[in-house]
Amino acid sequence: MNFILPIILLLILGFYLYKRNEAKHNGWIFPEETFPIDWRVILNKNISYYTSLSVEEKKRFEYQVQEFILNYEIIGVKTKIDIVDKLLVASSAVIPIFGFDNWKYSNLNQILIYPTMFNEKFEIDGDDRRILGMVGNGYMEGTMILSKEALWHGFKNESDKKNTAIHEFVHLIDKTGGTIDGIPSTLMQKQYAIPWIEMVNQKLEEIYNDESDINPYGGTNRAEFFSVASEYFFERPKLLKRKHPDLYNSLEKVFNQDMSSRNLSRNTIKIDRNSPCPCDSGKKYKKCCGSK
Repeated sequence: MNFILPIILLLILGFYLYKRNEAKHNGWIFPEETFPIDWRVILNKNISYYTSLSVEEKKRFEYQVQEFILNYEIIGVKTKIDIVDKLLVASSAVIPIFGFDNWKYSNLNQILIYPTMFNEKFEIDGDDRRILGMVGNGYMEGTMILSKEALWHGFKNESDKKNTAIHEFVHLIDKTGGTIDGIPSTLMQKQYAIPWIEMVNQKLEEIYNDESDINPYGGTNRAEFFSVASEYFFERPKLLKRKHPDLYNSLEKVFNQDMSSRNLSRNTIKIDRNSPCPCDSGKKYKKCCGSK
């Protein structure tokens, strides 16, 4: 009987290597290096969602962020971008799909970062620049464009219920079902689709009648409502649950996440040389990141 266990382990290892090689053959890259400590410090400093996670969840979040950066191009257009920008983009992508295993944005190849707002012709000059982010269609299929200012604002202001990057990634999730129509068919079981549409129509009516605290832009159509409501869900979940319990419960099912249980408050902590290092290494700051 002692020879059975090694055989089982070899079969498991063989299956793992087969799936890994299959994914590589398809062009997908898996992280092989340890998540950099300085990246972890950046996440702790800027992403309140990340700080609300358990130790095990943080490891999974880091892996998915690293995986995203390896597989999707993040390119600055008329602006320089650094690893902080890339981590903000990757975090925006991971947050909405964190409740699901092995999710990949199959309809995305690259993210273009513009310095500020742009117009429908993708110009950053002129008076008609009102776009903060968009998901490309036609010849721009597979491309997302984000304003760098809006990207940063989404994580700096934690009380305005707005996060442009998350908004656009939710559009991509919506688009996975075929069209951007505000019905997240890839995440939502069929039996919930009709109640979802009925509830959205009710919420749109409340926005039209100026009886809602949901961003009025959500009243544009069902697709924009889904993304705007998702921003609210990930930025101010407790408030959403209190003011719109039916909407909160539906989004909880859609994203498979109980956001109201998370502590999204990010306290500013003064760090001296003997403080615990913010990278969660367990070492003192002076013997870890503070020594660099």
